[in-house]
Amino acid sequence: MALSSHDAYSAGGGGRRRRRASRRGALSEINVTPLVDVMLVLLIVFMISAPLLTVGVPLELPKTEASAIPDQSEPLTVSVRADGSIFIDEEETAFASLSPRLIAMADGATERPIYVRADGRTNYALVAQVMAALASSGFTSINLLTETGGPSSGADQAAR
Repeated sequence: MALSSHDAYSAGGGGRRRRRASRRGALSEINVTPLVDVMLVLLIVFMISAPLLTVGVPLELPKTEASAIPDQSEPLTVSVRADGSIFIDEEETAFASLSPRLIAMADGATERPIYVRADGRTNYALVAQVMAALASSGFTSINLLTETGGPSSGADQAAR
């Protein structure tokens, strides 16, 4: 490491230079460039990985003004595609075996939350039948999932 002639601790500086340098004080700076680099890389990683965390059957959920529900203990997810096929998590199942399979997966805990995801183009009667089957099976926490950012209320649509 090379020392300049103006360095307070240089060997040939003498006592006089040390006193002058000590009056100025030590210069302490933190280099934040590596910190910013790491934070930008982490930001990019999380932005890319966040959409991949949503697991399930690809659907076009209808948009509503309802706010997001808080996270709860591992819910069971029932998805209904536009063609009428029903999925529990990512496994296709027949309508007749929907309730028995959910009861078996929940280990009889009917208070366990169930999320119903239905494509916006799905027949309303089928979604209603799925939700009625869940309710008649004894499940008490049935939630219908939608995407946020839709029309705010019927008043806005009536003006159009």
